[in-house]
Amino acid sequence: MKNCFYAAGLLISGLCFSQENSSKLKVSFFDGIVVAGYVDHGAYLNFTGPNVNLTCKNIKFIVGMLPSLRIKEDHSSGTKNSPIMPTLGAGLTVVYKKIAFQIPAYYNAKTADQNGNWRIGFGLGYSFK
Repeated sequence: MKNCFYAAGLLISGLCFSQENSSKLKVSFFDGIVVAGYVDHGAYLNFTGPNVNLTCKNIKFIVGMLPSLRIKEDHSSGTKNSPIMPTLGAGLTVVYKKIAFQIPAYYNAKTADQNGNWRIGFGLGYSFK
């Protein structure tokens, strides 16, 4: 996970900070981006939440919170959870023109038979702005 963040930092600094006056660093509450994707043997639908973003020409890099709906069938033998659960993730989103590619991370809480852990996924979406 650390290596992903290091690589993203190098990519952003190499693409944006070497340009002259073409990058803009902003803080935003909502960017109008909807993404559908896959994580931990299930799907998700999320919207970009509070974030820090950097725009370089036609590419926008976003690091922030991802309010989401996770869609995953529970395969436990006893009582089962709902297949659609609201959750909060965090991750990196890259927007080129109107197409968004996302690498989110979600935390699975500790249960009676599994330890808590982070799961990384991927997704593709659309930017309405």
